Amino acid sequence: MDYKAIYNKWLEDDRFDEETKKDLLSIKDDEEEIKDRFHQSLKFGTAGLRGKLGAGTNRMNVYNVAQASQGFADTIAEGGEEAKKKGVAIAYDVRHKSEEFAKVAAEVFAANGIKVYIHKEIQPTPVCSYTIRKLGNVAGVMVTASHNPREYNGYKAYNHEGSQILDETADKILAHIAEHPDFIEIPRIDFEKGLEEGIIEYVDDQLIEDYIKEVLSCTINDENIDKSINVVYTPLNGCGNKLVRRILDERNFKNIHIVEEQEKPDPDFTTVGYPNPEDPKAFKYSEELGKKASAELLLATDPDSDRCAVEVLDKDGEYKFLTGNLIGSLLTNYILEALEGNNELPENGAVVKSLVSTDLVKPIANKYGVKVYDVLTGFKNIYAVANELDENKSGKFIFGFEESIGYNYKDFVRDKDAVNSAMMITEMAAYYKSKGKSLLDVINDLFNEYGYYSNEVVSIVLEGLDGQERISRIMTEVRNNPIKEVCGLRVKNIIDYQNDDTGLPKSNVLKYYLEDDSWFALRPSGTEPKIKLYINAIDDSLEASKKKLEDINSFMQEIIDSVE
Repeated sequence: MDYKAIYNKWLEDDRFDEETKKDLLSIKDDEEEIKDRFHQSLKFGTAGLRGKLGAGTNRMNVYNVAQASQGFADTIAEGGEEAKKKGVAIAYDVRHKSEEFAKVAAEVFAANGIKVYIHKEIQPTPVCSYTIRKLGNVAGVMVTASHNPREYNGYKAYNHEGSQILDETADKILAHIAEHPDFIEIPRIDFEKGLEEGIIEYVDDQLIEDYIKEVLSCTINDENIDKSINVVYTPLNGCGNKLVRRILDERNFKNIHIVEEQEKPDPDFTTVGYPNPEDPKAFKYSEELGKKASAELLLATDPDSDRCAVEVLDKDGEYKFLTGNLIGSLLTNYILEALEGNNELPENGAVVKSLVSTDLVKPIANKYGVKVYDVLTGFKNIYAVANELDENKSGKFIFGFEESIGYNYKDFVRDKDAVNSAMMITEMAAYYKSKGKSLLDVINDLFNEYGYYSNEVVSIVLEGLDGQERISRIMTEVRNNPIKEVCGLRVKNIIDYQNDDTGLPKSNVLKYYLEDDSWFALRPSGTEPKIKLYINAIDDSLEASKKKLEDINSFMQEIIDSVE
């Protein structure tokens, strides 16, 4: 059935609600919009669902959420009555329809005889992971689109370990989804009735208290740090406000200033537009407040508070944005150095990073006898290593990060955690302040000791069906025409994670290693309409490594631009 026929079927089916019908009628003369909404179904994968809000098979709405929840429920039911009793944890963020989608998911699980534990108010994503582990649930759902624009929402699926699901589970859910093509026929129990019957239950407030204690237990240095450090924090109108502020307060960091305009939840993200703290533009309000308050450190968490970004004051009185690669390197160095200093460094310790994140952490970890694992992008893959180390009793997970400003210390939460990270970054900055150093000074120390690493992520946005097809053509072009030399440097190794036997799950990523150990990688984003170019350039000075990075970028941009 073509997209227009599916559109007409939805429009003519009286079982769809009035809001959906009104939305469909509003696009009746917009052929491209109809095509975009109905040319495919919103794909369910290891990242769950994510898409623009609206009516249509390729949009986030109650029908897609119900269908996905039924597929997930069927997968859980394969574990029998015991799995159903263990139940599912559900949490949601500040976005439009997040609470509604969370309750729809609860209604579907409950109708399938699966116990539901749902949070009664917005919570950060890491709280969902923590809930699963704390309550011993079989699975979990977090309704969020993370840092996507306000038009988006999403549905993250978690396993019993509190990590996002991997391919095997996603494939099972997808197969079960296909068994339920009629969106309207998905069984649901009225939410209030489910509460009355006890099959749906609100998560007790004590769980949040337990989570806070766990985060506070991550403290490494407390007495020997400068707690007068002057910090500006913004939750960017998301979920982080309550917990980040409380954690910093309980650590006795009293010199904390909150960006008032971005303090309260706002699903429209009016003050920031694109609520992604990976983009330095998100720091506009923070920088203004920082200058008034003479702040040394600016912290920003994204809407679901699993990612944390940082700016620091330089010697010229300006704020400098630190990339996720720099923060990941700083935290790796600080945590390992501090643990060793306290005689708390575990045997067979592990630091885990995505394969597109900086290699600077490798010599740092090597200094402390800690192994670095490279995995595919996504914290589901980072914590898959922690799960495996637990199972095999072969090591201890210490810290994980990826360049897209996601980090986590320890493993009681098995996803990236901005609440924990905000505390650790503040502790780290306060520790170095007590030594008379800023984080910028520490970065220079690391470069002087381990070499000069310049990293960049270049995102090329290609929206819509045409964009998807062009991204596919770009990957095919580079895959079928291997590059042999870049800017005078010989390519010594090419890894195709889609076709090579890497020991990792198959993924559409190409990584090129140059003869000096610099590298670049190309991959389509799994959650946004982008193709991403990652560059890790190494040289004997910062200027030389930056120049090399620019040259590699220019070289690859020419190739990308040549593919129509």
